[in-house]
This record gives sequence, structure tokens and C-alpha cells, in this order.
Amino acid sequence: METKVLTAHVPLPLAQKVDQLAMRLERSRGWIVKQALTAWIDQEEERRRLTLEALADVDGGNIVDHQSVQAWADSLDSDEPISLPR
Repeated sequence: METKVLTAHVPLPLAQKVDQLAMRLERSRGWIVKQALTAWIDQEEERRRLTLEALADVDGGNIVDHQSVQAWADSLDSDEPISLPR
């Protein structure tokens, strides 16, 4: 696999945490940073996918109005909560 060196300035406390983690796991700093960056990118890609899915629901009219949600939320403290709005 081809690689590319990326350079980033990070706050000293964060760099120290990376060094400590690398020592504890007996891994290189580069390995730690690669793992962290991969996890963050995966999380951001999932967030984007979910956002696009939600926007498609809105475009398709699959929404619940605020008043229905508020009535449902208010009913949760009552003896007879209403069912989840759809």
C-alpha cells in the first residue's frame, strides 16, 4: 500500500498522550495517529450518511410536526402517555 506523510501541529498535551499510548501499547506514534484518524473519518462518513438519509426523509415528507412531538413528550410524565407520533 502506498503511503503519504502528513504533518500536523497538535497541542503538546495531546502529543504527550499519543506518546504515552504508543508506549503502553508498544506501537509507533504513526500507528496510533493512523488508528485515530481512521476512526474519526469513519465516524464523519457515518454522520454524513445519516444526515443525507434524514434529508431524504424530509424531502419525501416523512416528518412529524413539532406539536405532535411536544404533545408526546409532555405526555411522558402523565399516567397515560400517548403513543409515539409517526
